[in-house]
Amino acid sequence: MRDFNEGREVTSMFLEYYPEMTEKQLNKIANKAKEKWNLLEILLLHRIGHIDIGEHVVLVSVWSEHRKNAFDGCRFIMEELKSSAPFWKKEKTNTGEDWVKKNSPG
Repeated sequence: MRDFNEGREVTSMFLEYYPEMTEKQLNKIANKAKEKWNLLEILLLHRIGHIDIGEHVVLVSVWSEHRKNAFDGCRFIMEELKSSAPFWKKEKTNTGEDWVKKNSPG
């Protein structure tokens, strides 16, 4: 986790999710990547709850017969997580706590 967002210092973050909605979207993202890049397996782990600066938030691992497919599929999954996975982020900053209204570009 980064220590800044939109020019403000971030000290921690809280991630919330609605299990049924989020898990459905994560499976949709993974299945799309699996089909498009002929991936053999995908491991996708995403943290929720309180997260401190420097802690890891997401892990994406993919298996493929060809590394280009693995890299392209992994990048697609990461970008889709940022833009379409339903997680709600509350950042604690040097100016208080705020819900993140938009994600930073990839």
